[in-house]
Amino acid sequence: MTTHLRLDPIACDGHGNCHELLPELIGLDRWGYPVVDGRAAVPATLERDAKRAVTMCPKLALALERRSAAG
Repeated sequence: MTTHLRLDPIACDGHGNCHELLPELIGLDRWGYPVVDGRAAVPATLERDAKRAVTMCPKLALALERRSAAG
């Protein structure tokens, strides 16, 4: 099982908390909204920071998903 970030771009208001907490995995577009590559697994070394970023999202637009290795 791997962990992946999932972003709901409709719910997101672009506060930027997630990028501040997890810049290794969350970028910002030119308007300040987060960009997440949901295909990339969250490295074990960053899982704690990823959980914190999810928890701190004021719009609950960010989530962690567990996926099987097959996809």
